[in-house]
Amino acid sequence: MTSMIFSRSTPGSKKGSRKGKIVKIAIITGASSGMGREFVLQMDGRFDSIDEFWLISRREEELATLASGLVHKSRIFAMDVTKAGQLQRLETAIKLESATVCMLINCAGYGMMGRFEEVPLKDTLGMIRLNCEALTEITKRTIPYMAKNARIIMLASSAAFLPQADFAVYAASKSYVLSLSRALNQELRGKGISVTAVCPGPVDTPFFERAEQYGQTLALKKFVMASPEKVVQKALRDAYFKKQVSTYGLPMKAFGLASKALPHSLLLSVTELLKGKE
Repeated sequence: MTSMIFSRSTPGSKKGSRKGKIVKIAIITGASSGMGREFVLQMDGRFDSIDEFWLISRREEELATLASGLVHKSRIFAMDVTKAGQLQRLETAIKLESATVCMLINCAGYGMMGRFEEVPLKDTLGMIRLNCEALTEITKRTIPYMAKNARIIMLASSAAFLPQADFAVYAASKSYVLSLSRALNQELRGKGISVTAVCPGPVDTPFFERAEQYGQTLALKKFVMASPEKVVQKALRDAYFKKQVSTYGLPMKAFGLASKALPHSLLLSVTELLKGKE
């Protein structure tokens, strides 16, 4: 099946509209790179019940390149989801295309390491707007169009398990994602919609190219760096079985258990000691 790219039509235009037919879609944010791109690649050609992938990112050229190589039909939305009105465009397109959302995969997000007072305000607020506000808005706008047995996958982080000095806002934002995901999984159960929070540790993606502008992660963390392929493979499997949380790898599972069993003050002190030894 040849890919169909709608990069030249604006979301909500009549081009590509199919009156009378319910179009089953998967929406993936942050689709141009990293984990979002990996979700698209692993789902392509395998999810036969989905008619189209709707790919969202600021990077139109990268989206177009990705979509051109897919088996699935795809529609690209080159937009900054933190800008007012952008996600209204997406919802309008869902209505006009008579689309049913079978999957929503929220991967858009970023983190900045460094001491709170040293990270620029625009980056600090940007993390909250993208990781929390935009994720919340797109989820709220798409739930009314979801089919029974739809899946929502939220990319959280193992940073959600514990407050993290020098990564304070990112960890707090991912804690929000994890908490929201678990609550929504309970709320939406009656509608047959499940929500899975993906909580990996460090993953080998371009994430760190941006994250380490003002600080560096613990060297220890890089020893447990996971491949995006394995993290996404497990996430899709866990979402299929309607698991609340998907955590790849024994080290991160152990970290999650430790964060529940031990006082956070103790774990934060241990982290500071490890930093001092590097």
